[in-house]
Amino acid sequence: MKSKRSAKTAKRYLSSGNEACGEGAIRAGCAFYAGYPITPQNELTAYMSRRMEETGGVFIQAESEIAAISMVHGAAAAGARAMTSSSSPGISLKQEGISYLAGTELPCVIVNVMRGGPGLGNISPSQGDYFQATKGGGHGDYRLIVLAPSTAQEMFDFTYRAFALAEKYTNPVMILSDGMLGQMMEPVEISPSIKPQPLGQRPWALTGARGRGSRSKKSMLLVPPILEEHNNRLQEKYRRIEKKEREFEEYRTAGAEVVICAYGCVARIARAAVDALRAGGIKAGLFRPITLWPFPKQALAKLAASGKRFLVVEMSAGQMVEDVKLSVEDSSRVSFYGRMGGGIPEEKEIMRLAEACAGKKSKRKKRG
Repeated sequence: MKSKRSAKTAKRYLSSGNEACGEGAIRAGCAFYAGYPITPQNELTAYMSRRMEETGGVFIQAESEIAAISMVHGAAAAGARAMTSSSSPGISLKQEGISYLAGTELPCVIVNVMRGGPGLGNISPSQGDYFQATKGGGHGDYRLIVLAPSTAQEMFDFTYRAFALAEKYTNPVMILSDGMLGQMMEPVEISPSIKPQPLGQRPWALTGARGRGSRSKKSMLLVPPILEEHNNRLQEKYRRIEKKEREFEEYRTAGAEVVICAYGCVARIARAAVDALRAGGIKAGLFRPITLWPFPKQALAKLAASGKRFLVVEMSAGQMVEDVKLSVEDSSRVSFYGRMGGGIPEEKEIMRLAEACAGKKSKRKKRG
């Protein structure tokens, strides 16, 4: 994704990922936020409570996660740029409402700052919600556009852009973060030229029928042929999104013997491991999906065509690894390293497993 900030005019701030996400929403013109407290995303809710008042928007601390997503549904139906955020158990509670939003084709932004699970788990970082985000955690055949930032800067940039994507496709967009990325402090550059996109025509908005025909937005279609036609139209939209919105980053993949696949904050650790492996004589590279859905499978398949081996690294028991295997179409060339319950993959262990994939040892002493 290309940043809209200018080196000449951008102001630099020290920001947590959670607050950068909130500011990205503000700069995008978010006019309505509803949420409910849960760690480790509370800083985002607190930030929105202050900034929404300063910018003339509406902030509501709802009585529950279910209420929050329902309020977002109502605000989006009225034409407002709306957002909610939570962490893993709270996102689970929102799933019915997310399915309603997708079925009703209403744009909004949903932020998940993932924590360890299952159940209440803990407040440490995790990537155990990949399936929930990318495969449709609620009921029915629907999809979310899912963006995976890896820095506080991308928390700002991706959230800003998420509102445009949501409105372009009249579909919810999810920012999939985690407790580490949400709470770490980093420099974030914001250009004063970044302004909300004009609201423009909003044919989905229920704003009163004076001077025009009536509209309705609903997902309850009781006649089977009508509901099937609606679903077919949704699937056609998802195919358009798959064709146009796949994004990824490749780092030192040219000539690589082994490609490490990782997203979010884990990709940062993997990137350091790639540099150390290269310094030790092992040709390693990094493939980082930016859109987790649509997954950039063609780009990964292109890398696989040259005979490379792959090491997937996740803070989970192995979820994205399934999409990597489907893309590579040869699971024997895909290895996996996962940590759970708040465990964070270590650079030295990534290096050790990458060496095993390459079939040789690095000549450089491993760090850590």
